[in-house]
Amino acid sequence: MATNLGFDGGLTCALSCGDLQKSIAWYRDVLGFELLYRLDDMGWCELKSPVDRVNVGLSEVESPDVEGGATLTFGVTDIDAARADLESAKVRFDGETRTIPDMVKLATFFDPDGNKLMLYQDLQAASG
Repeated sequence: MATNLGFDGGLTCALSCGDLQKSIAWYRDVLGFELLYRLDDMGWCELKSPVDRVNVGLSEVESPDVEGGATLTFGVTDIDAARADLESAKVRFDGETRTIPDMVKLATFFDPDGNKLMLYQDLQAASG
């Protein structure tokens, strides 16, 4: 039986980076996130994503550990257009966009430190 933890609907996803200023600029300029605050003495900031109440926290460390862990996967209405936009900003992708027929399209890409991110387009919503 699950406990009642009182979740309030907010989510902050923490990622490590090697250069906080460079990463802030990338998430702001490439993905359209908004800087909420920055704590230089702690090497930490939070950015508001386009998803309601989902923030990305960036922690500046000497050697970012980008292996394993969760992959932040953002829904888009047109994955081909979103991918083309990111590719025009020289964002590195991991192979081609994958399609699971009548379900979803998926495209994996990386931030400047190598953190894995993903886009998805729900094909069921388009057909339903």
